[in-house]
This record gives sequence, C-alpha cells and structure tokens, in this order.
Amino acid sequence: MLADYISRQPNICAVYLLSNPSRSLYVGASTDLERRLFEHKTHFFAGSHTDKYNINRLVWFECHPDWDQAHARELMIKGWVREKKIALIQAENPRWLDLSYGLFGWSSSRFRGLD
Repeated sequence: MLADYISRQPNICAVYLLSNPSRSLYVGASTDLERRLFEHKTHFFAGSHTDKYNINRLVWFECHPDWDQAHARELMIKGWVREKKIALIQAENPRWLDLSYGLFGWSSSRFRGLD
C-alpha cells in the first residue's frame, strides 16, 4: 500500500487536489498527507475554505522528495486555470473517486455524516 511507503519515508511531501460533489477544488501540500486528509475530512479547521464548502475528497496527489519541490509544485498548480487542474485529475482519476480510502485503508463509514 502506498500509505506504508509514505509512512516509511520521513521526507516525502505530497501535493494534492481535493474536491467535493460540486467539483469545487482545493490545492494543498503536506509533509504528512494522512494527517492532513484526516483534518480535512473531520473539518478540523472550522470555518476554513475546505470546511465551508465540504471539500474533502482526495482526487489527485503526487509525492516529492522534499518540501521545496512540493511547495513549488503546489504554487505552480495553484496558478493554473481551473480547466488545467481538471485535466490533471481526469488523466489519472476520470471518475473523481476519493483516493484516500484506498490509499490509507480507511472505511467510508469512518467519516459517515461528515461528507
């Protein structure tokens, strides 16, 4: 499982795209993707953009060996027009599935009522 690989690599940083049923988008980066996704799914940061619009479905991500590369990629993607972000998602996840469940072995019932 990729989560095992990520957890064994202390310097792995991830850039990710989240979405919601309306396909609103959020671009982020983290040194601990599992923790950060858990925060998004549980609305840990009340009042944040992702909380307000229920943007908590992982639809795309990539890993980088260090924070500088991940942060640069995050800023690059944030600068893209919406259509280019959608093309990135569509290329690898055309059904816009929430990848976090398969990635971390989470059960959808764990977050039932939070989506």
